[in-house]
Amino acid sequence: MSAFSQHELNGCRKLLKLLQADDLLTLKDTVTNRTISVENSREAIEAILTYSKNSEELLKRKKVHREILFKYLTAEGVVVPPSSEKQQLVKRTLELWSSGNDFHFQNSVNDSNPGHSDEGDGLADPSTLGKQFCQWYFHIFNSQNPTVRQPVQEWGPQHFWEEVRLLILSYTGEQQKEEFHGADLVCRRLLALVEEERLIFCPNLEYPGLQCFSTPHGLVLVVVAGTIHRDNTCLGIFEQVFGLIRAPLDGNNWKIKSLHLKIKGQDSSEKLPVVTYSLKELLHLFT
Repeated sequence: MSAFSQHELNGCRKLLKLLQADDLLTLKDTVTNRTISVENSREAIEAILTYSKNSEELLKRKKVHREILFKYLTAEGVVVPPSSEKQQLVKRTLELWSSGNDFHFQNSVNDSNPGHSDEGDGLADPSTLGKQFCQWYFHIFNSQNPTVRQPVQEWGPQHFWEEVRLLILSYTGEQQKEEFHGADLVCRRLLALVEEERLIFCPNLEYPGLQCFSTPHGLVLVVVAGTIHRDNTCLGIFEQVFGLIRAPLDGNNWKIKSLHLKIKGQDSSEKLPVVTYSLKELLHLFT
């Protein structure tokens, strides 16, 4: 008997549908030792799930190619470096299923209202809000890059406060500083990073790569670190701070009030990037 959680079953079915018909039948024969006959892809998938020990064993099968795992994770809104090896993609897929977050935001963070609560202001768990926000933000942000080859998601000034402020600090050779004000300008400058410069931002969504704080005045600070890629090359690391505030005249939804993006050149360390800001520094930046 197989031992899959409901999230794993749902995820495996989605993933197996991405296989070519020949690969799916070959995988079915391998898993069932050719003891089961099927008439269509749906029956083949169910046979594979029934006779597989667990999801990890299934994902490590040869016919579950690296490209299939990458395509599945991308469709689920999970940002992974294009150069990731199969074992890394297997690990990330299992983490996704174990967290139960097999979802992605369709149109905007506002639609799904992450962190919403019927009691208080919904900030009882800013970490949950921060992780959901980053999954949404980097999914639609990276989708604007034509090299990612995924459906382009809706990107626009509607996700920002009208008076939003963006500060970009680049440490690539000599330090450069750029500052932009207003939803249209901020939206266009960020878009240029992925659409024109073809950058891919891969956040580290686990502590201490992601940290979140809330203030008594309703401001939520989401701080995330990660790597920056172009095609299969890692160019460096980034650290980004988002200031989120609810918009009472827009359904009380969360919008981006301010952004602070720090970019550094290639880092020789193989460790996952982590947040380096202290809470005192963050409050100085955003208050």
